[in-house]
Amino acid sequence: MSRSTEQDLLSTEIVNRGIEPSGPNAGSPTFSVRVRRRLPDFLQSVNLKYVKLGYHYLINHAVYLATIPVLVLVFSAEVGSLSREEIWKKLWDYDLATVIGFFGVFVLTVCVYFMSRPRSVYLIDFACFKPSDELKVTREEFIDLARKSGKFDEEILGFKKRILQASGIGDETYVPRSISSSENITTMKEGREEASMMIFGALDELFEKTRVKPKDVGVLVVNCSIFNPTPSLSAMVINHYKMRGNILSYNLGGMGCSAGIIAIDLARDMLQSNPNSYAVVVSTEMVGYNWYVGRDKSMVIPNCFFRMGCSAVMLSNRRRDFRHAKYRLEHIVRTHKAADDRSFRSVYQEEDEQGFKGLKISRDLMEVGGEALKTNITTLGPLVLPFSEQLLFFAALIRRTFSPAAKTTTTTSSSATAKINGAKSSSSSDLSKPYIPDYKLAFEHFCFHAASKAVLEELQKNLGLSDENMEASKMTLHRFGNTSSSGIWYELAYMEAKESVRRGDRVWQIAFGSGFKCNSVVWKAMRKVKKPARNNPWVDCIDRYPVAL
Repeated sequence: MSRSTEQDLLSTEIVNRGIEPSGPNAGSPTFSVRVRRRLPDFLQSVNLKYVKLGYHYLINHAVYLATIPVLVLVFSAEVGSLSREEIWKKLWDYDLATVIGFFGVFVLTVCVYFMSRPRSVYLIDFACFKPSDELKVTREEFIDLARKSGKFDEEILGFKKRILQASGIGDETYVPRSISSSENITTMKEGREEASMMIFGALDELFEKTRVKPKDVGVLVVNCSIFNPTPSLSAMVINHYKMRGNILSYNLGGMGCSAGIIAIDLARDMLQSNPNSYAVVVSTEMVGYNWYVGRDKSMVIPNCFFRMGCSAVMLSNRRRDFRHAKYRLEHIVRTHKAADDRSFRSVYQEEDEQGFKGLKISRDLMEVGGEALKTNITTLGPLVLPFSEQLLFFAALIRRTFSPAAKTTTTTSSSATAKINGAKSSSSSDLSKPYIPDYKLAFEHFCFHAASKAVLEELQKNLGLSDENMEASKMTLHRFGNTSSSGIWYELAYMEAKESVRRGDRVWQIAFGSGFKCNSVVWKAMRKVKKPARNNPWVDCIDRYPVAL
Protein backbone atom coordinates (compact mmCIF):
# COMPACT_ATOMS: atom_id res chain seq x y z
CA MET A 1 0.00 0.00 0.00
CA SER A 2 1.34 3.44 -0.93
CA ARG A 3 2.06 6.03 1.75
CA SER A 4 -0.73 8.32 0.49
CA THR A 5 -3.27 5.47 0.61
CA GLU A 6 -2.09 4.52 4.09
CA GLN A 7 -2.54 8.12 5.28
CA ASP A 8 -6.04 8.25 3.79
CA LEU A 9 -7.06 5.45 6.17
CA LEU A 10 -5.97 7.42 9.24
CA SER A 11 -8.03 9.98 11.14
CA THR A 12 -6.99 12.17 14.06
CA GLU A 13 -8.92 13.45 17.06
CA ILE A 14 -7.88 15.84 19.83
CA VAL A 15 -8.87 14.45 23.23
CA ASN A 16 -9.25 16.61 26.36
CA ARG A 17 -7.71 14.68 29.26
CA GLY A 18 -8.77 17.13 31.95
CA ILE A 19 -6.64 18.94 34.53
CA GLU A 20 -3.12 17.73 35.30
CA PRO A 21 -3.28 16.59 38.97
CA SER A 22 0.42 16.87 39.82
CA GLY A 23 3.87 17.74 38.50
CA PRO A 24 5.20 20.99 37.04
CA ASN A 25 2.04 21.44 34.93
CA ALA A 26 -0.39 20.84 37.81
CA GLY A 27 -3.67 22.68 37.34
CA SER A 28 -3.23 23.08 33.58
CA PRO A 29 -5.51 21.45 31.01
CA THR A 30 -3.91 18.55 29.09
CA PHE A 31 -4.67 17.28 25.62
CA SER A 32 -3.57 14.38 23.42
CA VAL A 33 -3.97 13.41 19.78
CA ARG A 34 -5.68 10.07 19.06
CA VAL A 35 -4.94 8.45 15.70
CA ARG A 36 -7.43 5.92 14.34
CA ARG A 37 -7.52 3.67 11.30
CA ARG A 38 -10.70 3.90 9.25
CA LEU A 39 -12.36 1.33 7.07
CA PRO A 40 -11.31 1.83 3.44
CA ASP A 41 -13.95 3.44 1.24
CA PHE A 42 -14.75 0.01 -0.14
CA LEU A 43 -17.75 1.10 -2.21
CA GLN A 44 -15.58 3.30 -4.43
CA SER A 45 -14.19 0.24 -6.23
CA VAL A 46 -16.21 -2.72 -7.44
CA ASN A 47 -14.72 -6.07 -8.41
CA LEU A 48 -16.61 -7.35 -11.44
CA LYS A 49 -16.26 -11.03 -10.53
CA TYR A 50 -18.24 -10.57 -7.32
CA VAL A 51 -21.00 -8.73 -9.18
CA LYS A 52 -21.13 -11.61 -11.68
CA LEU A 53 -21.36 -14.09 -8.79
CA GLY A 54 -24.38 -12.29 -7.38
CA TYR A 55 -26.12 -12.19 -10.75
CA HIS A 56 -25.29 -15.89 -11.21
CA TYR A 57 -27.22 -16.67 -8.01
CA LEU A 58 -30.11 -14.49 -9.18
CA ILE A 59 -30.34 -16.06 -12.65
CA ASN A 60 -30.27 -19.60 -11.25
CA HIS A 61 -33.34 -18.89 -9.14
CA ALA A 62 -35.19 -16.76 -11.71
CA VAL A 63 -34.88 -19.01 -14.76
CA TYR A 64 -38.30 -20.54 -14.16
CA LEU A 65 -39.97 -17.15 -13.90
CA ALA A 66 -38.33 -16.06 -17.16
CA THR A 67 -39.98 -18.93 -19.08
CA ILE A 68 -43.53 -18.04 -17.96
CA PRO A 69 -43.86 -14.85 -20.09
CA VAL A 70 -42.56 -16.77 -23.12
CA LEU A 71 -45.18 -19.49 -22.69
CA VAL A 72 -47.91 -16.89 -22.21
CA LEU A 73 -46.89 -15.09 -25.40
CA VAL A 74 -46.85 -18.32 -27.43
CA PHE A 75 -50.26 -19.34 -26.09
CA SER A 76 -51.70 -15.88 -26.77
CA ALA A 77 -50.39 -15.88 -30.33
CA GLU A 78 -51.96 -19.28 -30.93
CA VAL A 79 -55.33 -18.64 -29.32
CA GLY A 80 -55.77 -14.88 -29.39
CA SER A 81 -56.97 -14.68 -33.01
CA LEU A 82 -59.58 -17.45 -32.64
CA SER A 83 -63.25 -16.96 -31.81
CA ARG A 84 -64.96 -18.86 -29.02
CA GLU A 85 -66.58 -21.30 -31.48
CA GLU A 86 -63.24 -21.99 -33.16
CA ILE A 87 -61.55 -22.65 -29.81
CA TRP A 88 -64.21 -25.21 -28.80
CA LYS A 89 -63.97 -26.84 -32.23
CA LYS A 90 -60.19 -27.22 -31.87
CA LEU A 91 -60.58 -28.72 -28.40
CA TRP A 92 -63.13 -31.30 -29.62
CA ASP A 93 -60.83 -32.22 -32.52
CA TYR A 94 -58.21 -33.59 -30.08
CA ASP A 95 -58.71 -37.18 -28.99
CA LEU A 96 -58.92 -38.16 -25.33
CA ALA A 97 -55.42 -39.67 -25.28
CA THR A 98 -53.85 -36.41 -26.47
CA VAL A 99 -55.71 -34.36 -23.85
CA ILE A 100 -54.76 -36.75 -21.04
CA GLY A 101 -51.16 -36.82 -22.24
CA PHE A 102 -50.94 -33.04 -22.33
CA PHE A 103 -52.51 -32.75 -18.88
CA GLY A 104 -50.11 -35.39 -17.54
CA VAL A 105 -47.08 -33.52 -18.89
CA PHE A 106 -48.37 -30.30 -17.32
CA VAL A 107 -48.90 -31.92 -13.91
CA LEU A 108 -45.49 -33.61 -14.06
CA THR A 109 -43.79 -30.30 -14.90
CA VAL A 110 -45.48 -28.53 -12.00
CA CYS A 111 -44.56 -31.35 -9.60
CA VAL A 112 -40.91 -31.36 -10.70
CA TYR A 113 -40.75 -27.60 -10.27
CA PHE A 114 -42.11 -27.62 -6.72
CA MET A 115 -40.09 -30.69 -5.72
CA SER A 116 -36.86 -29.13 -7.02
CA ARG A 117 -37.41 -25.92 -5.07
CA PRO A 118 -35.63 -25.81 -1.74
CA ARG A 119 -37.88 -26.01 1.29
CA SER A 120 -38.64 -22.75 3.01
CA VAL A 121 -36.84 -22.37 6.33
CA TYR A 122 -38.69 -20.48 9.04
CA LEU A 123 -37.43 -18.84 12.20
CA ILE A 124 -39.98 -19.78 14.83
CA ASP A 125 -38.44 -17.66 17.59
CA PHE A 126 -35.13 -16.84 19.25
CA ALA A 127 -33.82 -16.11 22.73
CA CYS A 128 -30.95 -14.00 24.08
CA PHE A 129 -29.42 -14.80 27.45
CA LYS A 130 -29.40 -11.97 29.96
CA PRO A 131 -26.99 -12.53 32.89
CA SER A 132 -27.95 -11.66 36.43
CA ASP A 133 -27.46 -8.13 37.69
CA GLU A 134 -24.65 -9.21 40.01
CA LEU A 135 -22.48 -9.69 36.89
CA LYS A 136 -23.22 -6.19 35.59
CA VAL A 137 -20.25 -3.80 35.58
CA THR A 138 -19.60 -0.17 34.77
CA ARG A 139 -16.46 0.81 32.90
CA GLU A 140 -14.83 1.91 36.15
CA GLU A 141 -15.76 -1.35 37.86
CA PHE A 142 -14.31 -3.27 34.91
CA ILE A 143 -10.95 -1.56 35.43
CA ASP A 144 -11.17 -2.17 39.20
CA LEU A 145 -11.80 -5.90 38.64
CA ALA A 146 -8.74 -6.09 36.40
CA ARG A 147 -6.72 -4.20 39.01
CA LYS A 148 -7.85 -6.57 41.82
CA SER A 149 -6.58 -9.55 39.89
CA GLY A 150 -3.04 -8.22 40.27
CA LYS A 151 -2.18 -9.33 36.72
CA PHE A 152 -1.87 -5.88 35.12
CA ASP A 153 0.34 -2.88 35.87
CA GLU A 154 -0.91 0.71 35.77
CA GLU A 155 0.30 1.25 32.21
CA ILE A 156 -1.88 -1.58 30.87
CA LEU A 157 -4.80 -0.51 33.06
CA GLY A 158 -4.51 3.03 31.69
CA PHE A 159 -4.47 1.63 28.15
CA LYS A 160 -7.62 -0.37 28.88
CA LYS A 161 -9.32 2.71 30.28
CA ARG A 162 -8.57 4.74 27.15
CA ILE A 163 -9.87 1.94 24.92
CA LEU A 164 -13.11 1.73 26.93
CA GLN A 165 -13.69 5.49 26.76
CA ALA A 166 -13.64 5.39 22.96
CA SER A 167 -15.33 2.01 22.53
CA GLY A 168 -18.99 2.99 22.68
CA ILE A 169 -19.56 0.44 25.47
CA GLY A 170 -21.79 1.60 28.31
CA ASP A 171 -21.96 0.94 32.04
CA GLU A 172 -24.35 -2.04 32.09
CA THR A 173 -22.46 -4.84 30.33
CA TYR A 174 -21.77 -8.25 31.89
CA VAL A 175 -18.53 -10.05 32.73
CA PRO A 176 -17.81 -13.11 34.90
CA ARG A 177 -16.58 -12.18 38.38
CA SER A 178 -13.77 -14.69 37.97
CA ILE A 179 -11.74 -12.13 35.99
CA SER A 180 -10.86 -10.43 39.29
CA SER A 181 -9.30 -13.64 40.62
CA SER A 182 -5.54 -13.71 41.10
CA GLU A 183 -5.55 -17.39 40.15
CA ASN A 184 -5.70 -18.96 36.68
CA ILE A 185 -9.26 -18.64 35.36
CA THR A 186 -8.67 -20.01 31.85
CA THR A 187 -9.38 -23.56 32.98
CA MET A 188 -11.78 -26.11 31.57
CA LYS A 189 -13.77 -26.00 34.80
CA GLU A 190 -14.27 -22.22 34.61
CA GLY A 191 -15.09 -22.45 30.92
CA ARG A 192 -17.68 -25.19 31.39
CA GLU A 193 -19.37 -23.32 34.24
CA GLU A 194 -19.64 -20.13 32.17
CA ALA A 195 -20.83 -22.09 29.11
CA SER A 196 -23.47 -23.95 31.12
CA MET A 197 -24.85 -20.76 32.62
CA MET A 198 -25.23 -18.97 29.29
CA ILE A 199 -26.16 -21.81 26.93
CA PHE A 200 -28.71 -23.45 29.22
CA GLY A 201 -30.13 -20.04 30.13
CA ALA A 202 -30.74 -19.19 26.47
CA LEU A 203 -32.10 -22.66 25.59
CA ASP A 204 -34.47 -22.79 28.57
CA GLU A 205 -35.96 -19.52 27.41
CA LEU A 206 -36.15 -20.70 23.78
CA PHE A 207 -37.96 -23.95 24.59
CA GLU A 208 -40.37 -22.02 26.81
CA LYS A 209 -41.15 -19.47 24.08
CA THR A 210 -41.58 -21.96 21.24
CA ARG A 211 -43.14 -24.78 23.30
CA VAL A 212 -40.98 -27.24 21.36
CA LYS A 213 -39.75 -30.21 23.36
CA PRO A 214 -35.98 -30.87 23.27
CA LYS A 215 -36.64 -34.43 22.03
CA ASP A 216 -38.39 -33.00 18.96
CA VAL A 217 -35.24 -31.20 17.76
CA GLY A 218 -33.64 -33.00 14.82
CA VAL A 219 -30.62 -30.73 14.19
CA LEU A 220 -28.38 -29.00 16.75
CA VAL A 221 -25.55 -26.59 15.85
CA VAL A 222 -23.44 -24.94 18.56
CA ASN A 223 -20.74 -22.41 17.72
CA CYS A 224 -18.13 -21.09 20.14
CA SER A 225 -14.88 -19.85 18.67
CA ILE A 226 -12.19 -20.48 21.29
CA PHE A 227 -13.61 -22.66 24.07
CA ASN A 228 -13.87 -26.18 22.59
CA PRO A 229 -13.78 -28.87 25.31
CA THR A 230 -14.15 -32.62 24.97
CA PRO A 231 -16.93 -33.78 25.04
CA SER A 232 -18.10 -30.88 22.88
CA LEU A 233 -20.53 -28.14 23.84
CA SER A 234 -23.15 -29.71 21.56
CA ALA A 235 -22.73 -32.98 23.47
CA MET A 236 -23.13 -31.04 26.72
CA VAL A 237 -26.47 -29.67 25.45
CA ILE A 238 -27.68 -33.12 24.38
CA ASN A 239 -26.74 -34.57 27.75
CA HIS A 240 -28.44 -31.80 29.71
CA TYR A 241 -31.75 -31.95 27.81
CA LYS A 242 -31.64 -35.72 27.13
CA MET A 243 -32.19 -35.22 23.42
CA ARG A 244 -32.85 -38.12 21.09
CA GLY A 245 -30.09 -40.43 19.96
CA ASN A 246 -30.37 -39.80 16.20
CA ILE A 247 -30.06 -36.01 16.45
CA LEU A 248 -27.71 -34.43 13.89
CA SER A 249 -25.33 -32.42 16.08
CA TYR A 250 -22.46 -30.14 15.06
CA ASN A 251 -19.94 -28.12 17.05
CA LEU A 252 -18.22 -25.20 15.25
CA GLY A 253 -15.01 -23.82 16.71
CA GLY A 254 -12.36 -21.26 15.75
CA MET A 255 -14.62 -19.38 13.32
CA GLY A 256 -14.83 -16.02 15.07
CA CYS A 257 -17.67 -13.54 15.43
CA SER A 258 -19.29 -14.45 12.10
CA ALA A 259 -19.78 -18.09 13.09
CA GLY A 260 -23.43 -17.51 14.03
CA ILE A 261 -24.40 -17.02 10.37
CA ILE A 262 -22.25 -19.99 9.33
CA ALA A 263 -24.20 -22.06 11.87
CA ILE A 264 -27.49 -20.83 10.37
CA ASP A 265 -26.23 -21.83 6.91
CA LEU A 266 -25.30 -25.32 8.15
CA ALA A 267 -28.68 -25.74 9.86
CA ARG A 268 -30.45 -24.66 6.66
CA ASP A 269 -28.55 -27.28 4.63
CA MET A 270 -29.47 -29.97 7.14
CA LEU A 271 -33.13 -28.96 7.06
CA GLN A 272 -33.17 -29.13 3.27
CA SER A 273 -32.29 -32.82 3.41
CA ASN A 274 -34.39 -33.68 6.48
CA PRO A 275 -38.08 -32.76 5.99
CA ASN A 276 -40.43 -31.87 8.86
CA SER A 277 -37.62 -31.10 11.31
CA TYR A 278 -36.65 -28.53 13.88
CA ALA A 279 -33.11 -27.12 14.10
CA VAL A 280 -31.62 -25.25 17.04
CA VAL A 281 -28.61 -22.93 16.60
CA VAL A 282 -26.69 -21.77 19.68
CA SER A 283 -24.11 -18.97 19.36
CA THR A 284 -21.85 -17.86 22.20
CA GLU A 285 -18.31 -17.10 23.42
CA MET A 286 -16.59 -17.50 26.79
CA VAL A 287 -15.21 -14.24 28.22
CA GLY A 288 -13.39 -15.67 31.25
CA TYR A 289 -11.75 -18.50 29.33
CA ASN A 290 -10.44 -16.00 26.75
CA TRP A 291 -9.13 -13.53 29.35
CA TYR A 292 -5.61 -12.37 28.45
CA VAL A 293 -3.26 -11.50 31.33
CA GLY A 294 -0.14 -10.35 29.47
CA ARG A 295 1.28 -6.96 28.47
CA ASP A 296 0.96 -7.03 24.67
CA LYS A 297 -1.43 -4.16 23.91
CA SER A 298 -2.64 -5.69 20.64
CA MET A 299 -3.76 -8.71 22.68
CA VAL A 300 -5.26 -6.64 25.50
CA ILE A 301 -7.83 -5.05 23.15
CA PRO A 302 -10.22 -8.09 23.06
CA ASN A 303 -10.42 -7.96 26.89
CA CYS A 304 -11.90 -4.46 26.60
CA PHE A 305 -14.61 -5.25 24.05
CA PHE A 306 -15.89 -8.78 24.61
CA ARG A 307 -18.75 -9.33 27.05
CA MET A 308 -20.99 -12.20 28.11
CA GLY A 309 -23.77 -13.17 25.72
CA CYS A 310 -25.51 -16.14 24.12
CA SER A 311 -28.33 -16.62 21.61
CA ALA A 312 -30.49 -19.62 20.73
CA VAL A 313 -32.53 -19.79 17.51
CA MET A 314 -35.30 -22.25 16.58
CA LEU A 315 -35.60 -23.01 12.84
CA SER A 316 -38.14 -25.22 11.09
CA ASN A 317 -38.88 -26.48 7.57
CA ARG A 318 -42.38 -27.72 8.42
CA ARG A 319 -44.98 -26.05 6.17
CA ARG A 320 -47.51 -25.81 8.99
CA ASP A 321 -45.09 -23.54 10.89
CA PHE A 322 -45.71 -20.88 8.24
CA ARG A 323 -48.64 -19.58 10.28
CA HIS A 324 -46.82 -18.79 13.51
CA ALA A 325 -43.19 -18.28 12.41
CA LYS A 326 -41.63 -14.87 12.98
CA TYR A 327 -39.32 -14.78 9.96
CA ARG A 328 -38.51 -16.66 6.76
CA LEU A 329 -34.93 -17.19 5.65
CA GLU A 330 -34.36 -15.47 2.29
CA HIS A 331 -30.62 -15.40 1.49
CA ILE A 332 -27.24 -16.30 2.94
CA VAL A 333 -24.02 -15.01 1.35
CA ARG A 334 -20.64 -16.04 2.80
CA THR A 335 -17.25 -14.51 2.03
CA HIS A 336 -13.92 -16.03 3.09
CA LYS A 337 -10.57 -14.26 2.60
CA ALA A 338 -8.21 -16.70 4.34
CA ALA A 339 -6.28 -17.29 1.10
CA ASP A 340 -4.73 -13.86 1.70
CA ASP A 341 -2.00 -13.97 4.37
CA ARG A 342 -2.85 -10.55 5.85
CA SER A 343 -6.49 -11.53 6.20
CA PHE A 344 -5.57 -14.88 7.70
CA ARG A 345 -3.42 -13.28 10.42
CA SER A 346 -5.58 -10.22 11.10
CA VAL A 347 -7.08 -11.91 14.20
CA TYR A 348 -4.67 -14.58 15.38
CA GLN A 349 -4.55 -16.67 18.54
CA GLU A 350 -1.02 -17.18 19.85
CA GLU A 351 1.25 -16.84 22.88
CA ASP A 352 3.03 -13.59 23.66
CA GLU A 353 6.70 -13.30 24.65
CA GLN A 354 5.83 -14.29 28.23
CA GLY A 355 3.93 -17.38 27.11
CA PHE A 356 0.44 -15.97 27.80
CA LYS A 357 -2.20 -17.04 25.28
CA GLY A 358 -4.51 -14.49 23.68
CA LEU A 359 -5.98 -13.03 20.50
CA LYS A 360 -3.67 -10.70 18.61
CA ILE A 361 -5.37 -7.92 16.65
CA SER A 362 -3.44 -6.82 13.56
CA ARG A 363 -3.18 -3.20 12.42
CA ASP A 364 -4.44 -4.41 9.04
CA LEU A 365 -7.77 -5.50 10.53
CA MET A 366 -9.77 -2.47 9.38
CA GLU A 367 -8.40 -2.72 5.86
CA VAL A 368 -8.92 -6.46 5.36
CA GLY A 369 -12.32 -6.15 7.01
CA GLY A 370 -13.30 -3.48 4.51
CA GLU A 371 -12.24 -5.68 1.60
CA ALA A 372 -14.27 -8.62 2.92
CA LEU A 373 -17.30 -6.39 3.44
CA LYS A 374 -16.97 -5.01 -0.10
CA THR A 375 -16.89 -8.51 -1.54
CA ASN A 376 -19.86 -9.66 0.49
CA ILE A 377 -22.22 -6.78 -0.21
CA THR A 378 -21.26 -6.74 -3.90
CA THR A 379 -22.30 -10.38 -4.16
CA LEU A 380 -25.46 -9.81 -2.13
CA GLY A 381 -26.61 -6.74 -4.09
CA PRO A 382 -28.11 -8.46 -7.15
CA LEU A 383 -30.10 -10.79 -4.88
CA VAL A 384 -31.82 -8.10 -2.83
CA LEU A 385 -31.75 -4.72 -4.56
CA PRO A 386 -34.88 -3.55 -6.44
CA PHE A 387 -34.73 -3.64 -10.24
CA SER A 388 -34.37 0.14 -10.51
CA GLU A 389 -31.20 0.12 -8.39
CA GLN A 390 -29.79 -2.89 -10.24
CA LEU A 391 -30.41 -1.20 -13.58
CA LEU A 392 -28.63 1.99 -12.52
CA PHE A 393 -25.76 0.01 -11.02
CA PHE A 394 -25.39 -2.19 -14.10
CA ALA A 395 -25.53 0.79 -16.47
CA ALA A 396 -22.76 2.52 -14.50
CA LEU A 397 -20.72 -0.68 -14.58
CA ILE A 398 -21.09 -0.98 -18.37
CA ARG A 399 -20.16 2.68 -18.78
CA ARG A 400 -17.02 2.23 -16.69
CA THR A 401 -16.08 -0.93 -18.59
CA PHE A 402 -16.40 0.41 -22.14
CA SER A 403 -15.80 4.14 -21.75
CA PRO A 404 -12.31 5.17 -22.98
CA ALA A 405 -12.25 7.97 -20.41
CA ALA A 406 -12.85 5.52 -17.58
CA LYS A 407 -9.92 3.39 -18.71
CA THR A 408 -7.50 6.32 -18.50
CA THR A 409 -5.70 6.12 -15.17
CA THR A 410 -2.56 8.12 -15.92
CA THR A 411 -2.03 11.08 -13.62
CA THR A 412 0.60 13.81 -13.52
CA SER A 413 2.27 15.43 -10.56
CA SER A 414 2.73 18.79 -12.28
CA SER A 415 0.32 21.39 -10.94
CA ALA A 416 0.36 23.28 -14.24
CA THR A 417 -0.61 20.17 -16.18
CA ALA A 418 -3.29 19.40 -13.64
CA LYS A 419 -4.86 22.85 -14.15
CA ILE A 420 -4.82 22.49 -17.93
CA ASN A 421 -6.42 19.03 -17.80
CA GLY A 422 -8.65 19.73 -14.81
CA ALA A 423 -11.93 19.42 -16.67
CA LYS A 424 -10.84 16.25 -18.43
CA SER A 425 -9.65 14.65 -15.16
CA SER A 426 -12.94 15.49 -13.45
CA SER A 427 -14.91 13.95 -16.30
CA SER A 428 -12.75 10.82 -16.21
CA SER A 429 -13.19 10.57 -12.45
CA ASP A 430 -16.99 10.80 -12.75
CA LEU A 431 -17.03 8.05 -15.38
CA SER A 432 -14.77 5.74 -13.40
CA LYS A 433 -16.70 6.19 -10.16
CA PRO A 434 -19.31 3.41 -9.76
CA TYR A 435 -22.95 4.00 -8.91
CA ILE A 436 -23.42 3.22 -5.23
CA PRO A 437 -26.71 1.33 -4.68
CA ASP A 438 -29.06 2.48 -1.96
CA TYR A 439 -29.36 -0.51 0.36
CA LYS A 440 -32.10 1.26 2.31
CA LEU A 441 -34.39 0.34 -0.61
CA ALA A 442 -33.60 -3.35 -0.08
CA PHE A 443 -33.92 -3.55 3.71
CA GLU A 444 -36.02 -1.99 6.44
CA HIS A 445 -33.75 -3.11 9.29
CA PHE A 446 -29.98 -3.48 9.68
CA CYS A 447 -28.14 -5.64 12.22
CA PHE A 448 -24.39 -5.06 11.90
CA HIS A 449 -22.01 -6.92 14.17
CA ALA A 450 -21.34 -4.54 17.08
CA ALA A 451 -17.55 -4.83 17.04
CA SER A 452 -16.76 -1.26 18.09
CA LYS A 453 -18.05 2.28 17.77
CA ALA A 454 -15.40 3.16 15.16
CA VAL A 455 -16.31 0.22 12.92
CA LEU A 456 -20.05 0.98 13.10
CA GLU A 457 -19.49 4.63 12.26
CA GLU A 458 -17.36 3.73 9.24
CA LEU A 459 -19.98 1.25 8.05
CA GLN A 460 -22.66 3.91 8.38
CA LYS A 461 -20.64 6.38 6.35
CA ASN A 462 -19.66 3.93 3.59
CA LEU A 463 -23.18 2.56 3.11
CA GLY A 464 -24.88 5.94 3.43
CA LEU A 465 -27.12 4.84 6.30
CA SER A 466 -28.99 7.04 8.76
CA ASP A 467 -28.67 7.08 12.55
CA GLU A 468 -32.00 5.28 12.70
CA ASN A 469 -30.64 2.48 10.50
CA MET A 470 -27.66 2.02 12.85
CA GLU A 471 -29.60 2.44 16.08
CA ALA A 472 -29.97 -1.26 16.96
CA SER A 473 -26.27 -1.99 16.39
CA LYS A 474 -25.00 1.00 18.35
CA MET A 475 -27.38 0.53 21.25
CA THR A 476 -26.49 -3.16 21.50
CA LEU A 477 -22.82 -2.22 21.69
CA HIS A 478 -23.63 0.28 24.45
CA ARG A 479 -25.88 -2.03 26.50
CA PHE A 480 -24.30 -5.47 26.03
CA GLY A 481 -20.88 -4.82 24.45
CA ASN A 482 -19.38 -7.09 21.81
CA THR A 483 -20.99 -10.47 22.50
CA SER A 484 -19.29 -12.07 19.47
CA SER A 485 -21.48 -14.24 17.22
CA SER A 486 -24.64 -13.71 19.32
CA GLY A 487 -24.61 -9.91 18.99
CA ILE A 488 -26.79 -9.70 15.86
CA TRP A 489 -29.61 -11.42 17.76
CA TYR A 490 -29.50 -8.89 20.61
CA GLU A 491 -29.89 -6.27 17.87
CA LEU A 492 -32.95 -7.99 16.42
CA ALA A 493 -34.35 -8.27 19.95
CA TYR A 494 -33.89 -4.49 20.27
CA MET A 495 -35.99 -3.93 17.16
CA GLU A 496 -38.71 -6.20 18.47
CA ALA A 497 -38.66 -4.40 21.82
CA LYS A 498 -39.14 -1.13 19.94
CA GLU A 499 -42.06 -2.77 18.04
CA SER A 500 -40.55 -1.61 14.76
CA VAL A 501 -40.72 -4.97 12.91
CA ARG A 502 -43.78 -5.26 10.67
CA ARG A 503 -45.04 -7.94 8.34
CA GLY A 504 -43.05 -8.03 5.10
CA ASP A 505 -40.05 -6.13 6.53
CA ARG A 506 -36.63 -7.36 5.44
CA VAL A 507 -33.84 -7.70 8.01
CA TRP A 508 -30.16 -7.74 7.03
CA GLN A 509 -27.79 -9.33 9.54
CA ILE A 510 -24.10 -9.06 8.72
CA ALA A 511 -21.16 -10.25 10.81
CA PHE A 512 -17.42 -10.53 10.32
CA GLY A 513 -14.68 -12.38 12.14
CA SER A 514 -11.30 -14.09 12.07
CA GLY A 515 -10.15 -15.75 8.91
CA PHE A 516 -11.05 -13.16 7.63
CA LYS A 517 -14.76 -13.84 7.04
CA CYS A 518 -17.79 -11.68 6.31
CA ASN A 519 -21.25 -13.28 6.19
CA SER A 520 -24.74 -11.96 5.50
CA VAL A 521 -28.18 -13.41 6.15
CA VAL A 522 -31.50 -11.88 5.05
CA TRP A 523 -34.82 -12.56 6.81
CA LYS A 524 -38.36 -11.55 5.88
CA ALA A 525 -40.82 -10.85 8.68
CA MET A 526 -43.89 -13.10 8.52
CA ARG A 527 -45.92 -11.02 10.96
CA LYS A 528 -45.80 -7.87 13.03
CA VAL A 529 -44.14 -8.14 16.43
CA LYS A 530 -46.74 -6.30 18.48
CA LYS A 531 -45.03 -6.26 21.85
CA PRO A 532 -41.77 -7.62 23.26
CA ALA A 533 -41.80 -10.90 25.13
CA ARG A 534 -41.50 -10.67 28.89
CA ASN A 535 -38.05 -12.29 28.68
CA ASN A 536 -36.75 -10.02 25.93
CA PRO A 537 -33.30 -8.83 27.17
CA TRP A 538 -34.31 -5.20 26.53
CA VAL A 539 -37.70 -5.25 28.23
CA ASP A 540 -36.57 -3.52 31.44
CA CYS A 541 -34.51 -0.78 29.79
CA ILE A 542 -35.89 -0.16 26.29
CA ASP A 543 -37.58 3.09 27.39
CA ARG A 544 -34.13 4.59 28.05
CA TYR A 545 -32.91 3.96 24.51
CA PRO A 546 -31.60 5.27 22.20
CA VAL A 547 -28.81 7.12 24.00
CA ALA A 548 -25.87 9.13 22.69
CA LEU A 549 -22.61 7.19 22.45
